[in-house]
Amino acid sequence: MRLKFFASLSRLARRIPRPPEKITALACLTALFAFSFFAGQTAAWFTLDQQTASGAFLSASDGNWGLSFQTPGLPPVGNATSDYLKEFRACYLGSPEDKVIYLTFDAGYENGNTEAILDALKKHQAPAAFFLVGNYLETSPDLVKRMITEGHIVGNHTYHHPDMSKISTAETFQKELTDLETLFQQITGQPMSKFYRPPQGKYSESNLQMAKDLGYTTFFWSLAYVDWYQDKQPSKEEAFDKLLSRIHPGAVVLLHSTSSTNAAILDELLTKWEQMGYRFESIDKLAGSL
Repeated sequence: MRLKFFASLSRLARRIPRPPEKITALACLTALFAFSFFAGQTAAWFTLDQQTASGAFLSASDGNWGLSFQTPGLPPVGNATSDYLKEFRACYLGSPEDKVIYLTFDAGYENGNTEAILDALKKHQAPAAFFLVGNYLETSPDLVKRMITEGHIVGNHTYHHPDMSKISTAETFQKELTDLETLFQQITGQPMSKFYRPPQGKYSESNLQMAKDLGYTTFFWSLAYVDWYQDKQPSKEEAFDKLLSRIHPGAVVLLHSTSSTNAAILDELLTKWEQMGYRFESIDKLAGSL
């Protein structure tokens, strides 16, 4: 695009009658400035691309959690570095040297798929973390109790699932988490784990600090796919294409328990990951390393 720009300048210059010397000098200065500006922009873009590729870029202070998958079988690059996240007791990835998978499920509501998911996890003795919202706790207390009984973690996905990055006061932020904690304790008779996942992956630096101040570990993810549209569920082949080709050591996998595809494929998916040499561990072990 930039080469076309300079070519256009050159063609335009040939059409302009030869100007007086003063104007020629001015034109030269203008051209020199334009060249310097675009060369500088090119260098800046190139540097950013290189930094993004190496994972050495500065972390985002707020926005949407995002990933860049660059090499099959290797961990993706997040839009915030692991070292930066660790300052706030947050993470998105385990050790890239260990073939461990950390399974996590986000659950906004129950629509008949959780039992099959729990059955598959039990068959493979695979611990998972379920990040729940208030609606799920209100409508499906028996499933929540089953999660606990079978050794899974129930984490905090906030009570109302708002965009937490737009919440600026510590009081409002805390209420979204503590209201869910209170309901969970009423249902199960035990305190809720201090694990938090921001709804939609939307976060800000101040949010990360607020969660840390409340004693929470914030979990993002290093592998997910589009599985949440109820009227456009991915096929088994589409799901396997993403979840098998992008799996990597230390993966924190995000799946939605509302997905009928996930319920149908989970047993086979876990089997395939095991055949690839992976094992499953609980995110509390990952939290303990922060």
